Amino acid sequence: MEKESCGIVGMALDGGNAALPIFHALYTLQHRGQEAAGIAVSNRKENGVEPVDIKLIKGMGFVYNVFSTHRLKSLKGNVGIGHVRYSTTGASRIENAEPLLVDYRKGKIAIAHNGNLVNTAELKRELQQDGRIFHSDTDTDVIAHLLAKELVRHDPVEAVRVMMGRIVGSYSLVILMDNTLIAVRDPLGIKPLCLGEISDGNGGKGYVIASESTAIDMLGGILIRDLRPGELLMIKPSQGLLSEDSLENHQLCRGTNAAHCVFEYIYFARPDSILDGRLVYDVRMKIGEKLAEEHGVEADVVSPVPDSGITFAIGYAKRSGLDYTEGFIKNRYVGRTFIMPGKASRDTAVRMKLNVVRANVEGKRVVLVDDSIVRGTTSRRIMGFLKDKGAKEVHLRVGSPPIIAPCYLGIDTPTRDELLASNRSMDEIRTFLTADSIGYLSIEGLIDSVGIDANNLCLGCLTGKYPVEIPGEVCIARQLKLSHFGYDAGAARKFI
Repeated sequence: MEKESCGIVGMALDGGNAALPIFHALYTLQHRGQEAAGIAVSNRKENGVEPVDIKLIKGMGFVYNVFSTHRLKSLKGNVGIGHVRYSTTGASRIENAEPLLVDYRKGKIAIAHNGNLVNTAELKRELQQDGRIFHSDTDTDVIAHLLAKELVRHDPVEAVRVMMGRIVGSYSLVILMDNTLIAVRDPLGIKPLCLGEISDGNGGKGYVIASESTAIDMLGGILIRDLRPGELLMIKPSQGLLSEDSLENHQLCRGTNAAHCVFEYIYFARPDSILDGRLVYDVRMKIGEKLAEEHGVEADVVSPVPDSGITFAIGYAKRSGLDYTEGFIKNRYVGRTFIMPGKASRDTAVRMKLNVVRANVEGKRVVLVDDSIVRGTTSRRIMGFLKDKGAKEVHLRVGSPPIIAPCYLGIDTPTRDELLASNRSMDEIRTFLTADSIGYLSIEGLIDSVGIDANNLCLGCLTGKYPVEIPGEVCIARQLKLSHFGYDAGAARKFI
């Protein structure tokens, strides 16, 4: 697989500046995007008369490359949002870095997006005919223009509800509007988003919205819950202070089923994250155990492709009774090759990233465990590394079923021709990879390991059947209902 879709953070503090904790949270989510990073904060004027301003700093590269101490200190405000990007739509350039900051008739909004829309081109043509000018080629720009259009005639909650009725695809959003933080999860819950609470140790508190719970953990906070599919959560400090009345939630849209991205559990999320009530580490351990049950083999050692294959390999070794060993040592100063832009970058990164420990594999029958195979070129190269260092046999075991179809909802695998498993038999795959044997986890084994009913998972890249309408593809229809739901602000803490 080629491109993954980003990490987002939103924060509202009970006084103090939000930029530094957002920076720390983004650092924790760096695995979700290495191309660009940005932070926007709302600068509340103390006199209460001047309009609220939003200041934005963003740049290309890792979080620590973009933000110096001086830059962070210049971002003053107790409410803000942040983003780490890998492109799903839009080229790799500064104009497409997020958050996006948009001026409209009533002020400014900043928006950060994790996901991918499938009707971007259609909506963009419509908005251009309406006189809208786009400054980037991302689907986030389309979302921002749609929202700004509706904010002119509706309150924020209704504006978001109308917008959700127009966009199709996956999206978790954090939106900064005046001194208000808004978080939105798409009606099928394809992309993760969670709410947490933090304390400054001096009686002050704050709320955090993040793509993964590890960002909340890093800040010393407590995970409250995942946002529900189709939910809007609004956090609005009053005079810079948070209270129970500061938090509102509205169930704007509801589907007959969810469609959580199964690859969050296989690859994207950190193993220490909790997604929709499940610890990712536990899911990956169970996947490894299932792999051993489904594809046992006579071998001497089990070794992972680090880092993403480690937990799977531990589970495989535990169930099979084989010794676990590190066949590779990873250079941890090289990023995740999966989400690096460009084939040349990925090829160089693989050579820099992994070194074989000859003594651990020489003369041995090795079970090599990886999370997934897309094109297969990297896997083939890794197999060659082991055999060059004297491995007697290499048996490849894969923690996902074969990827046979593109993903349109956050991962860019443009054509079936690029996918190793799309039109090849298992023996042809094994021969291409130069493996002595190969075993993929079954779809049934994956579903059982995740512990979520298949009707509530997006399995499109594994089955060719998708949870939303995509031209030329098979859709598993999930009926959506746009609704208004009442909210008692005084019962906020009880409700969340």
